[in-house]
This record gives sequence, structure tokens and C-alpha cells, in this order.
Amino acid sequence: MKVCPYIEASFQIIGKKWNGQIVHYLSLCEDEVAHFSDIKRDLTGITSRALSLKLSELAEYGIVDKVVEGGTPVTITYVLTKKGSSLAQSLKPIQEWAKQNMDVALPDGAEDK
Repeated sequence: MKVCPYIEASFQIIGKKWNGQIVHYLSLCEDEVAHFSDIKRDLTGITSRALSLKLSELAEYGIVDKVVEGGTPVTITYVLTKKGSSLAQSLKPIQEWAKQNMDVALPDGAEDK
């Protein structure tokens, strides 16, 4: 029996370190938009270089758009695409499974999202 090619293709994206967390993080942001510094601050443990590479990778997959707004100073934000939003929605059942089946300690003051 072979693994479904659709499952394999989806795990090429979400199976890589940080990709799922970035997609989930953006899905929680207002209008699914965030600045690099906000993502970096809230995803503890990721380096600036790794975040930059992951955002570029997700953009190549069509999951995230990098939006550059001219002006002084230039503003750069990252937003989930329609494809990215649907991926974020598909992660919700996995999140629910983990809530029911995994023993995860939440940090003090943290809430389930």
C-alpha cells in the first residue's frame, strides 16, 4: 500500500519545522496579518533567519503573501492567502485531536486558541 500523494504533499508543507506554527499564528491575527517582529516575538525559539526562510518558503507555496507598503518607513506585513486560510482551517481538527489525546502543559496565563 502506498501513502496518499495528497497527504504526502501536504506534509511537505506542514511537516517542516515552524511552518504549521506560523500558519496557525497568522490565522489567529486580526485579518490574518502580522509584522515580522510580531511573529518573531510570539513564536519563542525561532531565530530571525529561520523565520525569514520559513516565510519565504510559505510564500513560494502560495500559503503566505508578503505585502510591502511604500512610505517612510516602508511597512512589510505577512498575510495568509486564501490557500493559507484553508490550510489553517484544516489544522483545527488536528488541534482538537491533540487537546483530547496529548498531555500538554500550558504556560501560566495561557489560553487555548
